[in-house]
Amino acid sequence: LEPTAAAREIRAFWARVEAETAVRRDLAAFLVDHLSPPSRKDTTTMLELRYAARSDRGRVRTANQDTAYAGTRLLAVADGYGPSGAPASSAAVAALRSLETAELPAGGLLNLLEDAVQGATRAVRDAAGDDEDAGTTLTALLWTGSQLALVHIGDSRAYLLRDGELFLITHDHTVVQEMLDEGRLTAEEATTHPQRSLLLKALGGGAPPVPDLRLHDPLPGDRYLLCSDGLTGVVPEERIRALLTGGQGPDDCVRALTEAANDAGGPDNISCVVADVRGTPA
Repeated sequence: LEPTAAAREIRAFWARVEAETAVRRDLAAFLVDHLSPPSRKDTTTMLELRYAARSDRGRVRTANQDTAYAGTRLLAVADGYGPSGAPASSAAVAALRSLETAELPAGGLLNLLEDAVQGATRAVRDAAGDDEDAGTTLTALLWTGSQLALVHIGDSRAYLLRDGELFLITHDHTVVQEMLDEGRLTAEEATTHPQRSLLLKALGGGAPPVPDLRLHDPLPGDRYLLCSDGLTGVVPEERIRALLTGGQGPDDCVRALTEAANDAGGPDNISCVVADVRGTPA
C-alpha cells in the first residue's frame, strides 16, 4: 500500500478497535451496575417523573416538522424531513403513544419497544404517502416506574444530567459521525462538514432500520433531555449543561433551551423534552 492509503487503513482499523472497546465498556458498566449492591438507590423510595415538552419553528424555517411529546410514560422527539416531514414525525410519535396505556411486561421491555418501532415505520410510510423523500428521526424514553428504556434512530439526541455532569447517551446515525468514528474526520471539521445532517438511519422509505435500544436505571436527581438537532446544531453542550443546571423546572428549562437556539439564529426547528427523576416516600 502507498503510505497515505496505509495510514488510512490503520486509522480505520483503530477506529473499529475503539468502537468495539466502547461497546465492551458499556456492557461492563451495565453488568457492574446490576451486580453491585444498592448504593444511592433507596429501596424504600418510589421514583416519579416531572416533565415538559416544547417545539418551536425557529427563525428561518417556514414550517415546523418536529414533534415533541412528554406523557406519564413516554418522552419522545422526532425530527421530520422532506415535503411530508411534519406528518412523518407526528405519525412516528403517535405510534409510540400506544405504549402509554399498554401493559408493560416485567421482562422483554426492549422487545416491546422494537415492535413499536416497526409499527412507527409503517405509520410513517402511511403518513408520507407517495412522498418517498420523507422520513423522520425518533428518540424516545419509555418509563416503567423504575427504569427508562431508550429507543434511538437518527440524529436527535438524548442526554443525562447526573451530579452536574452532562452525558450524551445516544450515538448519531449520520455520515459525519461514522467518519468521526473511523478517524477520517476531526471534531472541528465535523461542525462545518456539508453533509453533517445526512442520515444513515431514519424511519421512512427503504428497509426498516435497526434501532439502538438500551435500559437505563435512573436515580433521584437525574435530569434527562431529548432534543432535535435544531438545538445541538447551534448551542454548545457546555451551554446546554449550564441551562440544565440553572435551577429551573422542566417547563422553564425547555423554554430557556429553545430561546438559546433562537438567540443563536434558530436556523432549524427546535424541539426539547426535559424530565426530572424525583424520589417520593414509598
